[in-house]
Amino acid sequence: MPVYVYVIDHPDARVLVDTGMTMLHPRVADMDPRLRPLSKQDFDPASIDIVVNTHLHFDHCGGNHLYAGKPIYVQRQELDDALGENDYTIREWVEVPGLRYVPVDGELELLPGIRLVPGPGHTRGSQVVVVETGARPVVVVGDLAVSFHELDEPHTVGQLRVRALDPELVWRTSTSRGNLPPSKAAGELFQRSYKTEYIFDIVLGHERPTSCRDAAELARR
Repeated sequence: MPVYVYVIDHPDARVLVDTGMTMLHPRVADMDPRLRPLSKQDFDPASIDIVVNTHLHFDHCGGNHLYAGKPIYVQRQELDDALGENDYTIREWVEVPGLRYVPVDGELELLPGIRLVPGPGHTRGSQVVVVETGARPVVVVGDLAVSFHELDEPHTVGQLRVRALDPELVWRTSTSRGNLPPSKAAGELFQRSYKTEYIFDIVLGHERPTSCRDAAELARR
């Protein structure tokens, strides 16, 4: 299962949503992780101004150490749980010296047109990133849903909240439905809008950006 990170090029700052994994760890050796170093993916971590963690499970925060001194926005509940609960994450990847977490309580306007919105469900402190691109927003949801089926019939607070946003694009994390070919190894830029007839599109955390419609149909547009 791939773990993708997302780059938002905003006029005021370059924002990275989640940081993936950059090293191996005995606790996840049985998952056989295979790393693709950022240095080989036409991506410079030094170009990032702001980091957002949708949540602090190890596969979403394992690269936080690359951004010491940069503001890392995370919901306060998520940070408290990651630091206070056993087996929640790989704690040393969260507690790297020099990291500057910015605890968020609820909704926050990160930059003009970019909001952080609590999305509890996968974890109590999960959050989503809402990018205003016009009439309907783009939403990066991390692990809020494993597949679009969960958003067709939402049951967690976070899933219901995302449905209420009526987004134009949602990018997915963990689903086997049709994938678009990756166009940028370190993530995708949100400037591109793939319009469909479906009620909305969404971006989840472990999958290439994918429309709610079949990828073959999307590719023809």
